[in-house]
Amino acid sequence: LLWQAALGCRAAQVLMQYCILANHYWFLVEAVYLYKLLIGAVFSEKNYYRLYLYLGWGTPVVFVVPWMAAKYLKENAEGGGAGLGVPHAVFSPPHQINLLIFMRILKVILAKLRANQKGYADYKLRLAKATLTLIPLFGIHEVVFIFATDEQTTGILRYVKVFFTLFLNSFQGFLVAVLYCFANKEVKSEMKKKWQLWKLDH
Repeated sequence: LLWQAALGCRAAQVLMQYCILANHYWFLVEAVYLYKLLIGAVFSEKNYYRLYLYLGWGTPVVFVVPWMAAKYLKENAEGGGAGLGVPHAVFSPPHQINLLIFMRILKVILAKLRANQKGYADYKLRLAKATLTLIPLFGIHEVVFIFATDEQTTGILRYVKVFFTLFLNSFQGFLVAVLYCFANKEVKSEMKKKWQLWKLDH
C-alpha cells in the first residue's frame, strides 16, 4: 500500500507540473494568435493551428519527461532525497514575451481607436477595457509578482501574493470564458438560436 501511495503522489505531482507548464504555454499561444490576427501572419495559414497545438500541449512534455526521469534517478541515488526543483519554475516561457506582445497589441488597438476617434469618442475607455480584458488572456497578472519571489516576500506581502496568484490562476479560465465567449455577441446569438430551437423541439 505504501508504494501505491508513493506512486500515486508522484503521478499527481508530474500531472500538476505538466498542467502548470501547459497553462503557461497556452498563455503564449493565445498571445501569438491574437498578435497574428491583429498585426499579420506569424505562421502560414496551412500549418499554424498544428503548431499552436504542439506549442501548447507538446512543449510541456519535452520538459516534464526529462525532469521526471532525472527526479526519479536522483531520489533513488540519494535514497529518497528532496529531489529536483519544479520544472515550471525553470522551463515556463518568459512572461516578458507575453508582456512585449501585450504592449504591441495595445499599441495597434490605440492606433485603430485614434484613427476612428470621431466614431468612438470614448476611445480611452475602450482602450482601458481592452487592456483589462487582455490581462487574464495573456496571463499578465503573473508579471506583477515576477520579481517578488517566495524567498523575498514575507508577512502581509506574502499573503497578498499567494491570494492573488491562487485567485487569478484559479479563475483565469472562467474570466477568459466570460470575456471572450459568453460576452461575445456572435456566441450569444448562437446560444439564443439553439435555445429557441430546443424550445420548439420540446
